[in-house]
Amino acid sequence: MALVFAVVMAGTTLPTPLYDLYRKDIGFSEFVVTVVFAVYACGVIAALLIAGSFSDVLGRRPVLMAGIGFSMLSAVCFLAAHGLPLLFVGRVFSGFSAGLFSGAATAAIMELAAPEQRGRAGLAATVANMGGLGCGPVLAGLLGEYAPHPLRLTFVVHLGLLALSFAAVWIAPETVARQDPRPPLRVQGMVVPVQARAAFRPAAVAVFAGFSVLGLFTAVTPAFLAKYLGVDNIAASGAVVMSAFLASLAGQSLMGLLGVARSLFLGCVVLVAGLVLIGVSLLDENLGLLVGGAMVSGLGQGLSFRSSVATVSRVAPEEQRGATLSALFVAGYVGLSIPVVGIGAVALGPGLRSAGVLFVACVIVLAAAVSVYLVRRPLPVT
Repeated sequence: MALVFAVVMAGTTLPTPLYDLYRKDIGFSEFVVTVVFAVYACGVIAALLIAGSFSDVLGRRPVLMAGIGFSMLSAVCFLAAHGLPLLFVGRVFSGFSAGLFSGAATAAIMELAAPEQRGRAGLAATVANMGGLGCGPVLAGLLGEYAPHPLRLTFVVHLGLLALSFAAVWIAPETVARQDPRPPLRVQGMVVPVQARAAFRPAAVAVFAGFSVLGLFTAVTPAFLAKYLGVDNIAASGAVVMSAFLASLAGQSLMGLLGVARSLFLGCVVLVAGLVLIGVSLLDENLGLLVGGAMVSGLGQGLSFRSSVATVSRVAPEEQRGATLSALFVAGYVGLSIPVVGIGAVALGPGLRSAGVLFVACVIVLAAAVSVYLVRRPLPVT
């Protein structure tokens, strides 16, 4: 199930290093790139808000199979795209897929594990999420730079992986007990039970800040590398983007040593340090500092993200766990979309570098605020 989660999430970042090829093929600005990226996040948020609790009622498997179906539709749109409309539609379908998977797959992985393995299962879920997101740009970058038909072959390969994933979910056991009669499906929006709210607030802000940084790398960094640093090899761009996600995996693996509460606090502190490096790299046009900033901020994002998921999973009632996790991912994907569009809009005036510096300053404030909050109101140490 974790591998299936990774395959689906990889599909959401496949276009990242290919946007420059689409720009040359179709013709559009850097601002349009950020809008295309944000459309994906809007699809995620819509799916989370509308269907975030559906897997608690229907079961995990039907929702996951629907998510794979949307991912396949997205790949087909990109295969047939010769203009912006299909790119937008493909990204919306990709967003629906990620939105259906984020909460349901995380809950399914944790429920498939034996009680004594829940900690490892939580790590498997977050590693699958971030690892899949990181593998997407590398796969697309390698195929886009060194294989024929870069705007087609990438999505053919992904369709093959999705077919295998669908088969895996089909034979997987269901983890949600059937209810008879089945409760009606309801659009619940942001579901945060009262007993979970105190822990949810700092977790949600931390996830928002961390995903904002990931949005910067997946939507804007390839353009910055090409424009200011002369790095036009899309495989290299994909590798820079993946460095942030690999560091996130490292941060997630450290949580077991540090504990949930300490990881959330330290993750925000490390995220601030990484953002400082990114800001300096933008001003100095220094590739080494940019990669260093990607790795340090990714480490902080991984620490804060896994601890946030673990915290919310622990405090949410079992019958509302999927919906509450979906609400947490809504916070993340709002962070993934809105700041990136802001960067694109500001870049039309002062330029991409100035927009990036302003973005870094805003996210530093957010992450620092969570750190201060946790000093004053620490979570129970676990």
